[in-house]
Amino acid sequence: MIIENEVKLDYSDVLIRPKRSTLGSRKEVDLERGFNFPNYKPYINKDILPDGYPVVQEQHKHWRGVPIMASNMDGVGTFEMADKLAEQKIFTCLVKTYEAQQLVNFFDDPENQQRCDYVAYSMGITDEDSKKFALVYEQVPNIKFVCIDVANGYSQRFSEFVGSFRSRFPNVVIIAGNVVTADQTQELILNGADIVKVGIGPGSVCTTRIKTGVGYPQLSAVMECADAAHGLGGHVIADGGCTCPGDIAKAFAGGADFVMLGGMLAGHDEGGGEVITKTYVTNELHTDGLNRVAEQKHFVQFYGMSSDAANTKHFGGLKNYRSSEGREVLVPYRGAVENTVQDILGGVRSTCTYAGAKRLKHLPKCATFVRVNNQYNRVYESSTTKA
Repeated sequence: MIIENEVKLDYSDVLIRPKRSTLGSRKEVDLERGFNFPNYKPYINKDILPDGYPVVQEQHKHWRGVPIMASNMDGVGTFEMADKLAEQKIFTCLVKTYEAQQLVNFFDDPENQQRCDYVAYSMGITDEDSKKFALVYEQVPNIKFVCIDVANGYSQRFSEFVGSFRSRFPNVVIIAGNVVTADQTQELILNGADIVKVGIGPGSVCTTRIKTGVGYPQLSAVMECADAAHGLGGHVIADGGCTCPGDIAKAFAGGADFVMLGGMLAGHDEGGGEVITKTYVTNELHTDGLNRVAEQKHFVQFYGMSSDAANTKHFGGLKNYRSSEGREVLVPYRGAVENTVQDILGGVRSTCTYAGAKRLKHLPKCATFVRVNNQYNRVYESSTTKA
């Protein structure tokens, strides 16, 4: 048994110190970033493609966009969300549970090929996952990003799968995770991953830390994994733990190349799901002075992908050797996602102006974290206030 005594940090443990800046307005801040990928092969020839796969003559190695990602969760990683976010050059990792033909139709749409630059196919590491991807890829070889996603990125089987997948499909960008330490980040990149997902247990509907006692404070995880990845030319995604635009900015300041959002993008029209209406009796009285006023509030169900709800929906229930590691909650119905996106991007732009970063790329070099015991004044914080 080993105890590490060094303090590790979450987003709530720090604030970003403001400093002198030449920026006159938020609109001067450039939130787009460009990336190359270390293991992705942009030029393909028949000799290294598996038999039967179409030849992709040329693909662009360089990617440019706003490096925020919608998570591959029910109610978030949908086709509709991907189309809407792609309009603003924001990325979406699709849920794993779409059927093969649905995916073929989506990626093969001739009217919207630009979406392929901002969408990842998501999969696990079972034989069924491999067969499904092969079936889809054979028909639509224009898939550029594949997210190989498991809860525990530390298994030898996972590392070997990433290596095998890289050998078979050199012309896709591989996103792999989840991990929280530098050593396994390096392991995945050396096995063929281009981008590593960082985060175990920080999500709003994840109960892994409660059920297993396993995890790592998210900001420290991002900082340590980013340092390891950047040394090899790779990149990291800060996956989970963001509750507000300020947390997203802290993740970028800590070295994250991308930030993945689940709960912050849940509850929108583009995520689908039934809108649930509940009626609440308030303390306010009607004009008659006798009866209390009732008001309606609207919600959408949101749950972790290891929850009982997700397992029941997609796999016929929990297997007898595992427990649920996710919550089921109702989040407020939020309407169109574009309003939330504007709030997020506006917040990050404002962070950059405070820190003196004209481009998002410069934020890690400009930012200084201050450890705090309290982030903000909660005196009027309630379910009825709006930030």
